[in-house]
Amino acid sequence: MSRPRILIVGAGFAGYRTARTLSRLTRDRAEITILNPTDYFLYLPLLPQVATGVLEPRRVTVSLTGTLRRARLVLGEADGVDLDARTVHYRDPEGRGGTLPYDRLVLAVGSVNKLLPIPGVSEHAHGFRGLPEALYLRDHVTRQMEMAAAADDPGSCSARCTFVVVGAGYTGTEVAAQGKLFTDALVRKQPLRQGLRPRWLLLDIAPRVLPEMDERLSRTAERVLRRRGVDVRMGTSVKEATHQGVLLTDGEFIDTHALVWCVGVRPDPLVESLGRPLERGRLLVDPYLQVPGHPDAFACGDAAAVPDLEKPGQYTPMTAQHAWRHGRTAARNVAASLGIGSRRAYRHRDVGFVVDLGGAQAAADPFGVHLPGPL
Repeated sequence: MSRPRILIVGAGFAGYRTARTLSRLTRDRAEITILNPTDYFLYLPLLPQVATGVLEPRRVTVSLTGTLRRARLVLGEADGVDLDARTVHYRDPEGRGGTLPYDRLVLAVGSVNKLLPIPGVSEHAHGFRGLPEALYLRDHVTRQMEMAAAADDPGSCSARCTFVVVGAGYTGTEVAAQGKLFTDALVRKQPLRQGLRPRWLLLDIAPRVLPEMDERLSRTAERVLRRRGVDVRMGTSVKEATHQGVLLTDGEFIDTHALVWCVGVRPDPLVESLGRPLERGRLLVDPYLQVPGHPDAFACGDAAAVPDLEKPGQYTPMTAQHAWRHGRTAARNVAASLGIGSRRAYRHRDVGFVVDLGGAQAAADPFGVHLPGPL
């Protein structure tokens, strides 16, 4: 008798946790395949530390083949799912197509950068969603600082050491906070000729920094940013991006060669192609993470709208904490559908957040206890 085929699409927080838990639960009683564009799991929250030289890339990645010995890895990106035929079509890194059949499917495709229809953003902004982008940003910032130090023209020097971060959420706040420390350290080694200092701007149309988090965390983060010298501008965003700089919504033009786009994310567009009910772009699932009408298909992570049983009528937010927990629940329910264990609904308890502001500064609320800095 052939083993059931479990296909996990995506190896982010949700997909990796699903694969790891299923490997343990099923042992060799199922054939587990992971479809992912890279051969590693990336710890996304630490990308700001990679971009600012605090951490090396190998410290934020985990080998899929090295840690998931009972799973088969297929390198590629899904571009079509046929729920009736139980197949997933994909493109490998060289553009060749392929099809993977399954008996159980776990969609954990995650999210992608949210691009707004602002002129010039797609051409001139630097995204911040993967390891290559973080490494590019570190090289770009370093290069701009070195060119600023060698510039004879004060205007060119000022533009090259000016950095604009759009989006004052979790990622943007950390990039601005740690980026300022990074460039200040570069200046100490190689002072700018005109005596200028690196300038960082953090923009957001929201009324406060970290708008989705507790107000105490927001106040702490903004206080650290301003004390460090970051120009925090709430209620302001980019109206147009050009090769010379950015035009802000308040009419001011900022000369810069570095626009970092951290506005947020949206669910992977793949789920829209399924033709199933969506909630703000996320695939609707039941509390057991199953796709309604398809008991052999599950979804978790940022691409899934999972009912929040602790807050009736709402859905769990798109955070790494939930994606990681989704993965465990999805794995248990997939295994239960194969006769291994029993299924359970997804429930959670918030344990708080930590926003790393660089150096010895952070804002955190573990288990609801507000911590504004070093203990």
